[in-house]
Amino acid sequence: MELAQLRYFVAVVEEGGFTRAAGRLHVSQPGVSAQVGQLERELGQRLLDRSGRRVTPTEAGEAVLVHARAALAAVEAVRRTADEFSGLLRGRVALGLVPGAAGAPVDSFDLVSLLGDFHDAHPQVEVSLTEDTSEGMLAALRGGRLDLAVVGLAGEPPPGVTVRLLLDEPLVAAVRADDPLVREAVDGSVALDALRGRALICLPRGTGLRGVLERACAEAGFAPRVDFEAAAPAVLARLAARGLGVAVVPDGAHAPEGPGLVALRITGPELSGRVALAWRADGPSGPAARSLLARLRAALPPEPRPRG
Repeated sequence: MELAQLRYFVAVVEEGGFTRAAGRLHVSQPGVSAQVGQLERELGQRLLDRSGRRVTPTEAGEAVLVHARAALAAVEAVRRTADEFSGLLRGRVALGLVPGAAGAPVDSFDLVSLLGDFHDAHPQVEVSLTEDTSEGMLAALRGGRLDLAVVGLAGEPPPGVTVRLLLDEPLVAAVRADDPLVREAVDGSVALDALRGRALICLPRGTGLRGVLERACAEAGFAPRVDFEAAAPAVLARLAARGLGVAVVPDGAHAPEGPGLVALRITGPELSGRVALAWRADGPSGPAARSLLARLRAALPPEPRPRG
């Protein structure tokens, strides 16, 4: 039995399949399958149920999984102890991002530069980046599949997750200058109820901004009619500029489209899009993730005052 076999087995269970496990481990899928198969033959037990769309552990696999994780954790602890004497930091950090977060610095918080500096200081640390919906990333944080995440917030963070607000920006209705909403606007704002029945352009379900919109509309007694979805606010604004509907975007996302697009503040109630750095309340489990979190927190700008 080899440590690699245990590592591959644990990865397949956590990822729910051989292909995703291979991608996470940066090895070939046949190699993962062969190593896990060899482990099963050595133990004389079938550890994985491969019959469904998602690979799951058998009863024997569940029992072995506990000890496999403990063995891998013990080996990692040995490495960390030795590294402490040499001042070397190694390991892996799983970081989740809402789409576009890496390319949009907030004040002094330039994530790309911070990650580059961290890599220069700790070249033995592997940082994996994943883009997903905020809902998916918060679940991954709680489940231990992510160490840190930059997420959009639709409300309070779930139990067990700590957040530090990075951005709190008003949401606006971005429309073409000839849209009826512009004529109906009062002091550059429209009531949320004015969006009832309108073709809306918004981020996908599971994102913080979409959650804010759906919650506000539900409280106002209607469901938003979302005709177009895109993962980046700038794309939403471009769709609105073509007259395809009303884009609900953070204030400022409409700016690249120029004077042909008008941003109207949404009132009754006012809505805001919040972006935050999130991590488990008990802190990341590995020293590499804890070190990156400390670096990110040290670079954070003053926390914006919550709206409302």
